[in-house]
Amino acid sequence: MGKISVANLKKTIYYLKRNGIKNTCYAMRERLEERNATSYTYAPISEEEKRKQREWSKDKQIRFSIVVPTYRTNEVYLYEMIQSVAEQTYPHWELILADATEDDSVKRNIDAILCDKITGVTDKVRYIKLAENAGIAANTNQALLYATGDYIGLLDHDDVLTENALYEMALCIEEGKKQGRELQMLYSDEDKCNGDRTKYYEPHHKEKFNLDLLLSNNYICHFLVMKSELIKELGFRSRYDGAQDYDLVLRGAQKLGKQQENIVHISKVLYHWRCHTGSTAENPQSKQYAYDAGLMALQDYADEMGYGAKAEALKHLGFYTLRYPDGALKVRSDLGAVGGRVLRKNGILGTKKLIGGRMDICDKRVRVYYENIPAAYSGYMHRAVLTQQAEAVDIRCIQVRGECRELFEQIIGVPYKEIYADGNQDLIFDASILPRDTDYKAVSIKFCEALQKAGLSILYQPQMEITWKT
Repeated sequence: MGKISVANLKKTIYYLKRNGIKNTCYAMRERLEERNATSYTYAPISEEEKRKQREWSKDKQIRFSIVVPTYRTNEVYLYEMIQSVAEQTYPHWELILADATEDDSVKRNIDAILCDKITGVTDKVRYIKLAENAGIAANTNQALLYATGDYIGLLDHDDVLTENALYEMALCIEEGKKQGRELQMLYSDEDKCNGDRTKYYEPHHKEKFNLDLLLSNNYICHFLVMKSELIKELGFRSRYDGAQDYDLVLRGAQKLGKQQENIVHISKVLYHWRCHTGSTAENPQSKQYAYDAGLMALQDYADEMGYGAKAEALKHLGFYTLRYPDGALKVRSDLGAVGGRVLRKNGILGTKKLIGGRMDICDKRVRVYYENIPAAYSGYMHRAVLTQQAEAVDIRCIQVRGECRELFEQIIGVPYKEIYADGNQDLIFDASILPRDTDYKAVSIKFCEALQKAGLSILYQPQMEITWKT
């Protein structure tokens, strides 16, 4: 999808109007570099793997309800959506189609599809004619009333599931049971496809549940499955039409609270998001109201949590941040520290690259997220500029909760002295007092591990940054 298209041109012009020429130039350069550096091919599962999955699934008891609100759905898209459910290797499902179309065109197409093209599943497909088109949230709520499954999955009327989508969900749920856990929310990776599904591109490889990343963007998105009781209790709210799924997930996370181990990510592409004229994926500006609704959902979440923070939109549509007037540590008792970006000037050109920030241990080595990308870039799925939870942050740009500073001094070996971060009012630890031979990564990991053992979380806020000169 590296070719110049009308849709990409529209996106660029819209971005230019919102963010100016300098930001647009950086965004275009980063996008081109990404396309030149990566390639993606979606590979369906093999026939042998399908056979194994069907055999495993025979005696399983978990039932899924796939809920799809329809409205004037394109006949081809309707057929491919139904087909993608009918071809699941996991057989214990029902498909609920809640139709708000004014006439009977969708109903006639469904009947024709089940009669002539997809046979043997008529008893598993339920068509519900809605009295009116009351909006996506209200329409979906009507569909939920008819769902009888243990888990409910959300599928858009013009998208498709991969054949192993429900199998992977069931497998994960069964593994959870063996560990004594009843999983409440499950989500997978996804990709995009063009209108006729001849090309698949832009895979979204997600990470395990990260609450603060969710407060920056609905990265969970597709394919989402929730425990039936939970989703029916929460329901969808019409006030957030366009971002009703984001509002749902935020409230689900709030409801589960400290049981976040029951929110699970499946690191496989199980959902194809179709991009066609008028879709949000193809033309984000066409649904500006959806991004406004997402901002409102985030603000309401922050208010419910008592954060006293203001939700603001970032440069990229659908991405947000929470501004804490007195800092996150003041209002969030769950946090032990907040860390930001550590930048270094790149030679005589004077440009800056990221050398420190969010970190963790991967394969027994310290991994620095977003390392070596230019400061003006936003990174994969814009994550480099999003607030998120972290296992560790770099002590060269860190704020530590007052009660934790004695622990900091014990581990790091120097007094906790503060300075202002580059160009803003964030007070951070003065790392210049550290010995010159300090292993910054090692001591950062050691201190942050101690915070986590004390039951405290760590927040990465890229808006806070410092340029490291030595």
